[in-house]
Amino acid sequence: MSVETWLLFAGAALVVILIPGPLSLLMIGNSLNYGVRRSYPAFLGGVCAATCLLSASALGLGALLMASERLFSALKLVGALYLFYLAWQSWQDARRAPAAPTTLDAALPTPRFASLFWRAFVLGASNPKDILFFAAFLPQFLDAGRPFAPQLLTMIATWAVLDLCCKLAYGLGAQGAARYLRTGQGHAWFNRVSAALFGGAGAASLLSR
Repeated sequence: MSVETWLLFAGAALVVILIPGPLSLLMIGNSLNYGVRRSYPAFLGGVCAATCLLSASALGLGALLMASERLFSALKLVGALYLFYLAWQSWQDARRAPAAPTTLDAALPTPRFASLFWRAFVLGASNPKDILFFAAFLPQFLDAGRPFAPQLLTMIATWAVLDLCCKLAYGLGAQGAARYLRTGQGHAWFNRVSAALFGGAGAASLLSR
């Protein structure tokens, strides 16, 4: 991959990654509830999901999904159900928020590594539209006259680094805002809004074609 093509890919990838979505909301919620340092398994899970989808698209899964409407619908249903599950969890977090003012050190108990990691990974990997997006996005930057594997590895590494930086930026922003949301009611309202947004995203996924 030439330097010019790589710069174009990095710029386009950064624009796409910066667009907020359900996964960004999850990163913000985790950072607000547990702090950025204790939320690192979720950051890793989200980045791993993105790199897996990117790799799967490059290896032909995107074409398979476009050819099989039933498979696409099944994956979309799984993703919507998981969004509803996250909405329920956010609502439960709102109910558990302490009534007295709190700091990040006294925030909600941090879930285990596996719980945070897989919650983010499943949310990131359960959207078939992302696979189709990568299937359409990647070929724009591939040079047929160069070896495929090095180009793919370069794009995966670039995407992973940019994705992680973006998620950390969302998390740090949320942690900064936590100074103004130290009361239990502030955390509770954020989690209620998160529950509504997750539920709305799940409903939109089910209703969309």
